[in-house]
Amino acid sequence: MNNKLITVCVLAFITLFASGSYAADEVRIALLVKALGIGFFEAAYKGAEEASKELGDVKIIYTGPTTTTAEGQIEIINSLIAQRVDAIAVSANDADALVPSLKKAQQRGIKVISWDSGVAKAGRQLHLNPSSNSLIGEMNVQLAADAIKVKGKSSGTFAILSATPTSTNQNIWIDEMKKSLSKFPNLTLVDTVYGDDLADKSFREATALIKNHPDLDVIVAPTTVGILAAAQAVSDLGLTGKVFVTGLGLPSELAGHVHSGAIHSFAIWNPIDLGYSATMLAYDLVKGKGTKTERPMGRMGTFKVDKNGDGAMSKPFIYDASNVDEFSSIF
Repeated sequence: MNNKLITVCVLAFITLFASGSYAADEVRIALLVKALGIGFFEAAYKGAEEASKELGDVKIIYTGPTTTTAEGQIEIINSLIAQRVDAIAVSANDADALVPSLKKAQQRGIKVISWDSGVAKAGRQLHLNPSSNSLIGEMNVQLAADAIKVKGKSSGTFAILSATPTSTNQNIWIDEMKKSLSKFPNLTLVDTVYGDDLADKSFREATALIKNHPDLDVIVAPTTVGILAAAQAVSDLGLTGKVFVTGLGLPSELAGHVHSGAIHSFAIWNPIDLGYSATMLAYDLVKGKGTKTERPMGRMGTFKVDKNGDGAMSKPFIYDASNVDEFSSIF
């Protein structure tokens, strides 16, 4: 190779590196959440950063729309494609609407997984469920039954306060809750409403549930925004001990409501672990070390992949007055 050709090659490399288009061995993983400003996803980001430090060659791009819309996520996905990230790990606002953009990302060589709230199979390679969907559904109903027992009743009614009507994980869990009702013959589901994972709307929907169903015993909210808003509604209406709230929430946000009596118990997986696991799976897809049936998740063990590319992280954990303070300082 002559000196002139060597000089041209060196200059080309320097230009590419300086432009930011090249970073040796760095894996850029976008953690795309339903919306910014939600405590659950901020905790997941901490887990992603933990995984990044452990792996050593990962840069996390934490991003999401300002509201929980598919349109906002699609716009961000297109931007991530233009940035040529290595992987996208998305908690979806809509199972189907994101598919065309995510298929485009995959065609450009970007690895795609969904976590927490999934996208249709065509739009991703893997989906990380926080836990078993059937277990989450049954646990939510069990929590409602436990709250009714605290009231000294053998039977009662409950209503569901969900996120958006198109939220994949919420709808799956609600279906599983309905299936599990055969195991709880003394429980009656009276209504299902949607707060769109917005605090003010969730508060209004919870208030309306209480007013529309005067004999309501429990509100089950399988969403961190909804359970907090419902607990606040019960407190503001002076109905602590008369209407209980339960579902999926963050210890840091709910400890006060547990001690006030608005919430007897609730459940959640650790969102830090979820962000950590999603990052590990995305990284493994980029590096290609796992198999079709098993992929490593670092300290979380092995991800068992089914025929649809789905798998579960771990079982949910129940929080109550005996342990909520211990965990509220963590997430």
